[in-house]
Amino acid sequence: MSALEARIAELFHTGHALENVDLQHDSRVAPDATGLRAAAVLAAITDGPQPGILLIHRPSNMRAHPGQIALPGGKLDPGETPVEAALREANEELGIRDEDVRVIGASDRYRTASGYDITPVVALVPPDIELHPNPTEVAQWFEAPLDFLFDPANHIRHTGHFNGALHSYWGIQWHEHRIWGVTAGILVNLSRRLRWHG
Repeated sequence: MSALEARIAELFHTGHALENVDLQHDSRVAPDATGLRAAAVLAAITDGPQPGILLIHRPSNMRAHPGQIALPGGKLDPGETPVEAALREANEELGIRDEDVRVIGASDRYRTASGYDITPVVALVPPDIELHPNPTEVAQWFEAPLDFLFDPANHIRHTGHFNGALHSYWGIQWHEHRIWGVTAGILVNLSRRLRWHG
């Protein structure tokens, strides 16, 4: 186990034992919403001196969430756990092999107005991992620094009109990459659970 893996595992388990964490949710979804489709994403942290998280741009011609930045992931198949689904989707989208992933654990679920109940799975991957993006699902991939993504100073609250009502959402701007909505909300929750910056 690397020093980074040991640190993240300790932060993960300590953070998930806390009850007073101010977790964020999609403001368009009622707390008692039912009928949501289970999904999972992989928060793949590169295990190097400057750790980052792997993110993807969806192709602009996709039916769902075209052009948006996302963590690799998707719907659970029947009988799958969130960890199994996150690993399968990461393999299908980026060619990440199961043997290159060291899973830390499943984190807080994030419900979306598009009808999904998403479980983020935190894991470590090699810093020089070889990726093979699937062009039908990935237009571009990039690695954003963990220090930046998990810094609360970079988490910006925005408001906008959706279906005639005013709602709030999170945004994180890293260089030319605008991370917002569900993905930003999940990263905000992970940063609050892991308390990377103390």
